[in-house]
Amino acid sequence: MHILVVNDDGPPSPHSSPYVHSLVRELQSHGHIVSVCLPHTQRSWIGKAHMIGQTVKPLYYRPPPPSAPAAGLSHDDDDRHPPLNTSTQPATAQDTAAAAEPRHGTTHSRPSTRPGTEEWILVDGTPASCVQIGLYHFFRDRGPVDLVVSGPNYGRNTTAVFALSSGTLGGALEAAVCRHRAIALSYAFFSRNHDTVIIGKASRRSVSVIEALVREWPRDGSVDLYSVNVPLLENLEEGKVLYTGMLQNYWGLGSCFTEVDGSVDGEEEDEERIRKEEGAAEEAGEGGGSDGDAQSKPACHTHKHFKWSPRFTDVYQSVDEAPPGNDGWAVKEGHTSVTPLKANFFQAAMQMHGKELQLGPSRSSTFGAVPKSSKPDEATSVAIRETGKPQVYALIEYADDYVQPLIMSALKSLLPPESYTLLKLPSASSPDISLAELVPEVNAKVLQIMPYESIDFDYAAAHPGTSLINSYVIRKALIRKHFLSATVENWVAKHPSSVLKTHVKRSEAFEVDYAEFLDDALVEAFDLRESLERNASAGCAGDDGNDGSDGNDAETEIVAEQADGTSPVADAAAGSRKEKREDATEWWILKPSMSDRGQGIRLFSTMEQLQEIFDGWEVESDEEEEDDDNSERADGDDSQDGSANTKTDNQPIMTSHLRHFVAQPYIHPPLLLPERNNHKFHIRVYVLCVGSLKVYVYRDMLALFAAKPYQAPGVSDLDDIDLDAHLTNTCLQTSQDTASSSNTDVLARDLVHRFWSLPLAQDQAASIFSQICDVTGELFEAAARGMTIHFQPLPHAFEVYGLDFLVDAKGIAWLLEVNAFPDFKQTGEGLTGVVGGFWEGVVRTGVVPFAMNSDGEGVAGEGKEDGGDDGMVLVREVDLGRRWGERFTL
Repeated sequence: MHILVVNDDGPPSPHSSPYVHSLVRELQSHGHIVSVCLPHTQRSWIGKAHMIGQTVKPLYYRPPPPSAPAAGLSHDDDDRHPPLNTSTQPATAQDTAAAAEPRHGTTHSRPSTRPGTEEWILVDGTPASCVQIGLYHFFRDRGPVDLVVSGPNYGRNTTAVFALSSGTLGGALEAAVCRHRAIALSYAFFSRNHDTVIIGKASRRSVSVIEALVREWPRDGSVDLYSVNVPLLENLEEGKVLYTGMLQNYWGLGSCFTEVDGSVDGEEEDEERIRKEEGAAEEAGEGGGSDGDAQSKPACHTHKHFKWSPRFTDVYQSVDEAPPGNDGWAVKEGHTSVTPLKANFFQAAMQMHGKELQLGPSRSSTFGAVPKSSKPDEATSVAIRETGKPQVYALIEYADDYVQPLIMSALKSLLPPESYTLLKLPSASSPDISLAELVPEVNAKVLQIMPYESIDFDYAAAHPGTSLINSYVIRKALIRKHFLSATVENWVAKHPSSVLKTHVKRSEAFEVDYAEFLDDALVEAFDLRESLERNASAGCAGDDGNDGSDGNDAETEIVAEQADGTSPVADAAAGSRKEKREDATEWWILKPSMSDRGQGIRLFSTMEQLQEIFDGWEVESDEEEEDDDNSERADGDDSQDGSANTKTDNQPIMTSHLRHFVAQPYIHPPLLLPERNNHKFHIRVYVLCVGSLKVYVYRDMLALFAAKPYQAPGVSDLDDIDLDAHLTNTCLQTSQDTASSSNTDVLARDLVHRFWSLPLAQDQAASIFSQICDVTGELFEAAARGMTIHFQPLPHAFEVYGLDFLVDAKGIAWLLEVNAFPDFKQTGEGLTGVVGGFWEGVVRTGVVPFAMNSDGEGVAGEGKEDGGDDGMVLVREVDLGRRWGERFTL
């Protein structure tokens, strides 16, 4: 290959550019033609800039001969290799200065006249300027440039904070917009001791990565450039080469400039100072920035100078706090990171693209007459079309302001713009327009990503070979609690060794039309009745309901309750009796099968308590008349994470919700983390099902915490159970502290965390994730094979689910429930990247094959059982015998 090498560190120098010559030599040793065009001096932190208003002038650098060590790797002068001053002009002052450091090559004002002399171009411009000049003004006699390599940078370029300012990435971006393949290469040093052996290893690893990326470069236009970061470690060749995303991070509070007095040092000395600070921050965890908030007098300025002094600890701290999988994490772990990029800016609010901005009345008449605003019905949508015939017509209207821009961003980043055209829904004044009327071509491929009730299933049924929809038609075997109970029970009966037997609590499903018939409804709920009778006979949570805990586990932790005695002896005796009663109590959780958002969750331990619950609902719903057959959609984010009681549950329960119920043993004690003040939490897992049927689990899971420290349900009267110690669903938090806050982002940030950031031992976290993967795969196979009437995956559909798990004190992950169209908003703005990353995986796995294949077949993307590059882990593949293009009936 003909490779153009540029950088932002300038020519070889032990102070600012120690790596470039070693890389060039390694590329040459592999038979590549290497042309080099570099800035004549340090140009770090300059991004993809060009200098305007100046004439760019070249210099000519001649590296030491092949027999000499690579330039830039030593701070010691070495006169064993004299300068190659072959200039036809008299030696200039610059030539003389270069000769003082022959070990690192020589610089000349005129090109060599001796054929075969290795000579690099140095320009007084930026890395982006070097790309332009190197591509179009030098080296033309060597043939077209096949690849541009920008680097190796003197320091890492992981995470957004570094990448956005990086001249190394700027050079690669400039090459990409010039329609050349480009790789930005950076070396992450952990000390400033540039061992030549380690540098040699890094150069070999870099060339191997470069050649592999070129061989496998996507032909669909999905990648313009790569950002590669190689850690300078002695065992770097033992590390993996991982595809990673770029961590989105930000500077902390305060300035990245330091105030100084007097004159400013030269660029090279300043760069060396910054490098020292970066190394110190990496080794000692201390940054180099300063807030520089000196006081100044009103109306006067104090004369100051400023030095660029970035706070590297901001970056390293963000890497430490982020979950695994990003570029910063990979380098920290000793791996080489490879981040695919497009040469564009990340675009936000993409749901607005194509819409006309309506210019309403001005807030001020200062600028003349106020124009009349257009009527809402006159708002127009501009068709988003690229040249050429689009492959897919996409109707993306998710009806969720949180999720919609994330879906659009994923489509934008993963699909070439010419591959799809966005359709807009008809206005409210024309609701009868069908999808068939919106699609201009009869046989065009059509993608629908919509709320369940808005999907045109009729169109998809009539065009199974050219349609892709984001929901299965029938899936209540999973999303309705009483059906889910039957799904698990039937599967376990046929497969006694199934993992579902030990990871899903037994359920008693029953129907109640009126509270007076509750006893009749429980005739066949043998386990439930037996447990309640046992609790009542034990007297531990009888009429007074004062005590109670879970008797399922001999190792159950007893939540201390102060004994009501009149002496220490009496207190001890009372406490002992109470613990025995608590051990004998089995608490149950009641869930209306078709309610959502935590409505109607109750705790009980006796038949009397259960009867009181239903009597109270009947009073509340005397005047309500709702039909039971509501929509198939069930958001259902209640789960045991929403275990509730009547004290503060003011949400009304619809009559239609009061027929189907499930009761399950309450999971106690849950896994509690002292570092999180022993707040109860459940794990939200995002799952993707594709076709019929592949099941993927998204690795980046969430932990949703209760608002108050956990208390066992039997430590107080039933009516006094503090819901905030049990509720882990963010939409149901009712504590005084959180309810008084109007900032929902603060609430989410306090209660929602990434699972992989929890203070868990690595093997424990891995065990929990492994359990979740096993249970999820088994559950969807159980529904697909055992409940074929109530769960029907379609070949031309995909669907996302939110599964909730609760981990008990033994580390066992228990499945709580399955939610279709999960409530992504509970993630909060602070963790938008989790949902955004999930939807990128959804689009890559479920949509891209449909959009990019000429016939649309093969909607299910390829996954890896040990985790894909995008975090999507294939946990089960079930062949149901349904093939792409087969018609289905509604």
